[in-house]
Amino acid sequence: MERESLSLPPAPSRRTQRVAKSRRDLLVNGAIASLGVAGAVGLQALLPNRSDAAAPMDKQNDIKVLNGALFYEHQAIWAYTFAAGKLTNTSVGKAVLAIALANQADHKQHRDVLASAIRSLGGTPVIAQTSYDLSGYIKKKEGNIDSDVNIAKLALALETDAAIAYTQEVSRLKTPALITAGASIGATEASHATVIRAAFKSLGVNLEVVPAAFVSAQNRDRWVLTV
Repeated sequence: MERESLSLPPAPSRRTQRVAKSRRDLLVNGAIASLGVAGAVGLQALLPNRSDAAAPMDKQNDIKVLNGALFYEHQAIWAYTFAAGKLTNTSVGKAVLAIALANQADHKQHRDVLASAIRSLGGTPVIAQTSYDLSGYIKKKEGNIDSDVNIAKLALALETDAAIAYTQEVSRLKTPALITAGASIGATEASHATVIRAAFKSLGVNLEVVPAAFVSAQNRDRWVLTV
């Protein structure tokens, strides 16, 4: 599938620039606002309570699955913090930063909910590392940290993989409430990818905001954008 690169219209008039900027801000800010609502859903209420008796082996299974998810939430939080320091002070850089901060806020909520769930099962949440290796994405040209646009593409690849991972891992959970919580988080990860794609479209890239009816390993290449 041919990839689109960021290309802004040539030499628009000042009035056209104002209208385009207004539409862009409306789209990006509206998407961020919608994302904030999705991320603010009371996931804490979905956690298993003490009356949810589970077999020891089921608990150990769920602790392992949740700690795997928690590792990637830590990675996402770190990645957004790291990338934020590389963004420029241009309008594109500011738009990417606004989306990054909104996405990161959701990841922090996911982190806290996952850690609470792990503790409720008697487990120990994995701790965040000081840094994470994203070189695999860069080698595959699924983003980079050398420009605002490429940072956004890197975030898109990470969010797409997060959505895919949750759909795959949630089926391994044994506790019903955790399955519901995992599905809710996975849906939010997909919305993160959609918001990033919407930002690209608002900047002039000819793409579909939602390129497929599913987010899966089989159609992953339809969601990510290469450098």
